Amino acid sequence: MNEMFQFFRQISGKLNLNIYAGIQGQSTPQQMAFIRNLQKEMRQKNTLDSPLNELKVVVFDIETTGFYPEKGDYVLSIGAIKMNGPIIETAETFYSLIKSELSLSAEIAALTNLREEELRKAPSASEVLMQFFKFVDGAILVAHHSNHEQAFMKKITWDFLRTKFNHRIIDTSFLIRLSDPYMKSMPLEDVCGICGIQIKDRHHALGDAAMTAQVWRYYLEIAQKKGFYNLREVYEYLAKLE
Repeated sequence: MNEMFQFFRQISGKLNLNIYAGIQGQSTPQQMAFIRNLQKEMRQKNTLDSPLNELKVVVFDIETTGFYPEKGDYVLSIGAIKMNGPIIETAETFYSLIKSELSLSAEIAALTNLREEELRKAPSASEVLMQFFKFVDGAILVAHHSNHEQAFMKKITWDFLRTKFNHRIIDTSFLIRLSDPYMKSMPLEDVCGICGIQIKDRHHALGDAAMTAQVWRYYLEIAQKKGFYNLREVYEYLAKLE
């Protein structure tokens, strides 16, 4: 229950904005001006009361070398796509590999179709993170199995920007639970099967983000049909199920 109250505080616009605080020492004046304006905008937002059909989110996915960032696994790529309510803005996408000089295991290389040589030529992690934060521009983040994304984003942001990642990520299960409160965690391809979504470019960060966006749209439309007007109403309903 404490986690849900923390969600309520953060998503209400009372976000801890330290995510950008540590960048000042290695940012240009233009970047810092952007960050200050973004902080002001986020403080003024009240996302909980935004109508679901106008809710702006960035759905994202990361590809990693494993599941345990504290044991040496790391981020290979980030993919994201913007949504405005149920509308997937297919022209508004973000994708980047992240530079690495380390060797890929044969399993991960086969799973992601990534090659060591292209990772060696990729932009640095700090550069990719700044580009990603600019792309997000204060929107809510959405992910499938968001604990995975959150753990790695916390680690990479601290390692390369020396600042905390405090941006709240909403898991797809937040809306899925409106249809099935007891649904257990499922792989993305299984949820796509339930929703009738074509599996395409699985284990590619942008491909997975695009499929997750379709999942979010599917359950967002169900939420609206059930009479939910905004995230506050969804939160209050789910809080009663705890």
